[in-house]
Amino acid sequence: MNNKSPAGRRYVKRFIPAMIAYLVLIFGASFAFRDPGLSGPLAWAIAVAPAVPIVAVIAIMGLYIKEETDEFQRNVLVESMIWGFGVTMTVTTVWGFLEIYVHTPGLQSFWAFPIFCGAMGLAQPFVRARYK
Repeated sequence: MNNKSPAGRRYVKRFIPAMIAYLVLIFGASFAFRDPGLSGPLAWAIAVAPAVPIVAVIAIMGLYIKEETDEFQRNVLVESMIWGFGVTMTVTTVWGFLEIYVHTPGLQSFWAFPIFCGAMGLAQPFVRARYK
């Protein structure tokens, strides 16, 4: 991502606080659930809390796509996201069939977003290289 553009700088200024919030909330939830008595609406709220920054990151990515005026930068991100979606759908689909037919351990849906982000990040240099 080109952080030199105004949209890129705004993206970073939005993304970093969301990721810090995610880390704080994931560690906080992990700590809170050490209490075996945690239950009810409070448990639900704590369990869902780490997902809120992830939803924010998805919105932040959408804002970047909307705000970026450099068509090349926008296109690189969109194509990389498509690769990320494709890899995520492939991994989860293949793993789902493995679960059904050979009884592998379940892949928690929590992993969908990290798989997407990893695949998207790995795709970006390859997408950029196609245009050189």
